[in-house]
Amino acid sequence: MNDQKLSAALRDLFGYSKFKPGQRETLKALLAKQMTLAILPTGTGKSLCYQMYGWLVHRPVLIISPLISLMQDQVKELKFLGEKRVIALNSQLERSDREFALEHLANYRFVFVSPEMAMQIQTVQILKQVDWGLFVVDEAHCISQWGPDFRPDYLQLGKLRQQLSYPLTLALTATATSEVKQDIGHRLFIETKPKIICYSVNRPNIYLSVLEAKTIDQKNQILFSLLNQLKTPGLIYFNSRKATEEIANLINEKTALTAAAYHADLTQAEKFAVQQQFMQQQLEIVCATSAFGMGINQKNVRFVIHYHLPTDLAAYLQEIGRAGRDGQQSIAILLYTPEDFRLQRQLSLTTLPTTSQIKAFFSVDSKLQRVLATQEENFQLLAYYQRLGSQPAQLIKFFATLRQAKNTKLAVLKAYLACQGCRRKFICSYFDEDVSQLEHDQHCCQLPEDDLPLQRLGLKKESIFQKRVLQLTPFKAQLKKLFANWSGN
Repeated sequence: MNDQKLSAALRDLFGYSKFKPGQRETLKALLAKQMTLAILPTGTGKSLCYQMYGWLVHRPVLIISPLISLMQDQVKELKFLGEKRVIALNSQLERSDREFALEHLANYRFVFVSPEMAMQIQTVQILKQVDWGLFVVDEAHCISQWGPDFRPDYLQLGKLRQQLSYPLTLALTATATSEVKQDIGHRLFIETKPKIICYSVNRPNIYLSVLEAKTIDQKNQILFSLLNQLKTPGLIYFNSRKATEEIANLINEKTALTAAAYHADLTQAEKFAVQQQFMQQQLEIVCATSAFGMGINQKNVRFVIHYHLPTDLAAYLQEIGRAGRDGQQSIAILLYTPEDFRLQRQLSLTTLPTTSQIKAFFSVDSKLQRVLATQEENFQLLAYYQRLGSQPAQLIKFFATLRQAKNTKLAVLKAYLACQGCRRKFICSYFDEDVSQLEHDQHCCQLPEDDLPLQRLGLKKESIFQKRVLQLTPFKAQLKKLFANWSGN
């Protein structure tokens, strides 16, 4: 299909006048029957690639998706576009509805399923009966970043492709270092090398800032001063479920803003309510753990603040990419205290079984192993690898290598916090991009000598903020220079 026909199909199917970066190239690769890994920036409509392909070739599409919220959002979008033959196979379906869907799976055009459900023996047998036109792995970076120690069924997707006779496959992600690309190629495209379509991770309309606080109290002071000034809607990310609720409650109590918490302990109904209220702009701020926002296409998010450190630079880029999808100026602010880095290291490494845990698990009988697997996630993970035939010595070496890799990623994150030059160049360099053409300007990032340019980035012009902030002596000097340029406000 030539470019003219693709553009016509885009107008007819979606009402768009032109493709976003990478979409046309990805579609042409798929239409040429090329296995494809597409690395496209957040907010560029990656889902359009498999949606449009499914409609063009009139073949069923299987999409492996990591989160229920992501599946629900994509199903809703397809139904809005008029597609009735779409189903998400997840725990939200009543058992009878799920059984009916599985019995009639070939009648659906788009089928969304989690890797865990896709790898169930019964599901695999049913999936094998369908002649899939396209096999999609959405958020494919999860194969490398989540698979080894969290949701390891991601590592089995290559085996699933083999069982389905290697259907045409599209892996989609917004970020992938050279290491992640190799992981995806090795674990997913086991029979061939994919065509790699890679666009810059750079989002030039997102201003990058890092602010250090000496204490938690000072961090909270900075946070609430910022919230009184930044345009909404906005997201604040935490690595603690308790903190999401505490800060959301404080926002509702101490400001005129509306906020809600989002984390894994909420019921699916509660999560859905928060998502819908945010999408319909009934909520101005969501205080969330990392799962929120994946696939939530709220185009006018004006800021993303990290109250705690992200797991690594790739995760940070995924999360801040939820800002400014409308192309308007937005801001990403990473707040941290010196203690935060130690806490993040602890969180990152606790999911990895230690050598002593591995030896203890394999030294007991199978009955006790099953008991241990119900008591602690690390033993549950070891039970998973045991079922795959892994031996203790293999696992000791495997998790030691993984621990070293996580320490390296944390070191990169620490270097980003301490960066004395252009943060945008730092990020692009990390993802192996040529930065020679990048030029630092006032909308780029915060250099060490700069204060936050909130006036340019959506400042509410309230003089009371200047008075309030200057009374907070712990960071008075840090912001004083900022106000010197506000004489006209």
